[in-house]
Amino acid sequence: MGSSTVVDAARRALGPVGIALPASLADPIDIDGQREAVVRLERAGYRAVWTNEVVGGKDALVQLAVLLAATRRTVFGTGIANIWAREPETLHGAASVLAQAYPGRFVLGVGVGYAQQAAATGREFGSPLSRMRDYLDRMHGPTMPPAPDAPYARIVAANGPKMLALAGELADGALPAGGPPAFTARARQVLGPDRLLVIGLSMVPGADPVRARQIARERVAAGLAQAWFAAAVARLGFTGQEIAEVSDRLVDTMIAHGDPAAIAAKVVEHLAAGADHVALLPPIGTDFATSVDQAEWLAPALRDLH
Repeated sequence: MGSSTVVDAARRALGPVGIALPASLADPIDIDGQREAVVRLERAGYRAVWTNEVVGGKDALVQLAVLLAATRRTVFGTGIANIWAREPETLHGAASVLAQAYPGRFVLGVGVGYAQQAAATGREFGSPLSRMRDYLDRMHGPTMPPAPDAPYARIVAANGPKMLALAGELADGALPAGGPPAFTARARQVLGPDRLLVIGLSMVPGADPVRARQIARERVAAGLAQAWFAAAVARLGFTGQEIAEVSDRLVDTMIAHGDPAAIAAKVVEHLAAGADHVALLPPIGTDFATSVDQAEWLAPALRDLH
């Protein structure tokens, strides 16, 4: 069960908006570049920075240990730590050490990932819901030695109603991503008022609104090529024609795009719909330096939300 004390502390620490470091599936992590980036982001006024994890290539908890040490105030979160990357007892132990070393500056997001990631570790993906329930249950199993007694918020990547319900039952909250404000409202309804709701909001920053919307449209179209995503969009009330045409309304609802004011306005929509915190997600594969420059460009508009 989640703790109201932990949830309240995480809400205060995270603030209303944060940013994810740009991720690449093709290039190795440049830890020196990341250290420099998070110092710049802290200086720009971001209170929270999020990082990703697949399986292999890097360890999200080791990465955060380096970045926490490089900064003074920034809160870091995993979006997400992949359950196939390590045993649940090991994840809890590592998370507890970070929470003990950097009190109030760490939020653990954990997710079930994808079937190919399970296969990469020689395991069957099975039922995502059952896998996540078992993983969360085992996180606090007995170990020798025991993990440090240091509190941290634990949230679950959850885009479906059953996973959201599980997050509300066994964790401190949820981290859905890729949905419109209407989905945020539904997620809040499922979780109730006492759980932490962090929303991953895809964004395409750009001074040229036409170009930014076109890139956003391409991202939505790529998502709609996946049957589960198309079905989820249909359940949100978009017509078959809007989905087939990737309409402006669909694009504008799903992805924050354009100048800083437009990005901030979309963040506000999700906060009004019930989000505690919105984590802005740059496109995967975006040039790292360019993405950090864009984050600094957005920062003044986002600081006004604090």
